[in-house]
Amino acid sequence: MKENRKFFGFGRNVFVTGIVSFFMDVSSEMIYPLVPLFLSNVLGVNKSVIGLIEGIAESTASLLKVFSGWFSDRIGNRKWLMAVGYGISTLSRPIVALSSGWQHVMGSRFIDRVGKGVRTAPRDAIIAESAEKAYLARAFSFHRSLDTMGAVAGPAIAFFLLGILSNDYRKVFWLSMIPGVIAVLLIIFFIKEQKNKSAKVQKPGTSALLHFRANLDWRFKAFVFIAAIFALGNSSDVFLILRAQQIGIQTTMIPVVYLLFNLIYSLSSIPAGIAADKFGKKRVILTGFILFAILYYGFAVAKDSISIWILFGFYGLFMGLTEGIQKAFLATIIPQDFKATAFGVFHTVVGLAMFPASVIGGYLWDHISPSATFYFGAITAGISAVLFVVFIIIADRK
Repeated sequence: MKENRKFFGFGRNVFVTGIVSFFMDVSSEMIYPLVPLFLSNVLGVNKSVIGLIEGIAESTASLLKVFSGWFSDRIGNRKWLMAVGYGISTLSRPIVALSSGWQHVMGSRFIDRVGKGVRTAPRDAIIAESAEKAYLARAFSFHRSLDTMGAVAGPAIAFFLLGILSNDYRKVFWLSMIPGVIAVLLIIFFIKEQKNKSAKVQKPGTSALLHFRANLDWRFKAFVFIAAIFALGNSSDVFLILRAQQIGIQTTMIPVVYLLFNLIYSLSSIPAGIAADKFGKKRVILTGFILFAILYYGFAVAKDSISIWILFGFYGLFMGLTEGIQKAFLATIIPQDFKATAFGVFHTVVGLAMFPASVIGGYLWDHISPSATFYFGAITAGISAVLFVVFIIIADRK
């Protein structure tokens, strides 16, 4: 590939990073919708333990994201941290395939999230540095779209494999390694490191951290706080999957429900990015918060399988409106010399909030009712929407 060649209007790094995420999500999503069913139906694990596993896994990734971003800024390298992160996640697959207890599944999820923690901030920094400023939202949304197309293909492949392998979860877990290996090879051979000639690489030390803190925009701090409040009620998607099964969706159809969610997520991401670039990122993010509150209320009161199909579809729309757009908004308010560090801080704070979110979700499910898990999420999303309106008012006045 020529360095300056455009692919669908995007530079090589943005395009290849999307393809990498496509293959990695094929690998991940061949497993993800099956893991809670494997834990619950095969290993007999209760919902509180499932929530604990997901909370530990996501918090692990979050703690590493800020360090990985900091380290990436210090050494001036993104590509090889990406490769290492994707490689670690791929190597977690045999552990879940060989697991005989929930502790092994937790170990696999832990290692998988270590890989995610290592790769996320450097990857986001590569996109931010490779995209034109006027098209940041659509660049991040393009990445999310391809990433999510992988999440469409993954459950579809899992559904197909479960049919021909007689519902053998373990064989599906083994086969999920193949797209992960492809993702790592694409990084090694096709990602081109971007060098910022105008910025000096910061050496590790206290002075660099003080410089980073001194240059943080108040909007960054406020938005991270709001996102953390939102994340506190945004428990792991495994509870959505378990809710679908509880309401009456057959086990063999769970990957298809999850496929629908990811398909709409993927198809809505790029239009959402274009709309955010044209009409404003803050408006699109606020719409996403409000939609989430409505959806979680819907999951709380759902009584039939048709409702579940509809809710999963709109949940995909919510993801399309928020994931890439939030990162694009952050890219406009973070210090230029500390892009990976700032992305790492954001992911860390939000991810750490997801630990109590999943633990609370599991506790509410087991000790009050499954609906309580979703009522809690609807309330925190509503609070986040109100806080974000206040944020917009203040930001527009300054």
